[in-house]
Amino acid sequence: MQKTYFPKQGDITSKWYLIDAADKNLGRLSTKIARILLGKNKPEYTPGADTGDYVIVINAEKISVTGNRLDQKFYYRHSGYPGGIKKISLRDQLAKFPERVITHSVHGMLPKNRYGRMLLGKLKVYAGPEHPHKAQQPELLN
Repeated sequence: MQKTYFPKQGDITSKWYLIDAADKNLGRLSTKIARILLGKNKPEYTPGADTGDYVIVINAEKISVTGNRLDQKFYYRHSGYPGGIKKISLRDQLAKFPERVITHSVHGMLPKNRYGRMLLGKLKVYAGPEHPHKAQQPELLN
């Protein structure tokens, strides 16, 4: 009889990947990042087990989008009070907080539970070309 393989904590090794977001499409880049965070790029992928890797994204301010999305896409938040809705366009969000654009996009592609929030902690996004994770020796990913 064949048994189902379930990875043990000691068997799982996490790698660090570095992705340059300059001139990359936001949606296509986000799907690649979500797959790596979930561990779907590994043969030992198991749903619900943390088999994913860490991802560092640099040059978030140089991400590209198609069409009129810069002016027509909005990010909404609400204070909880009547009339407390705020919105910011993608163009303004990229100017103020470019890291949030990629983080928000990847967050929408992860599970909506504790596991998804834990995976989002393995994503490190930086607006410029510099990052403080040189000690982890990240592997450059195209």
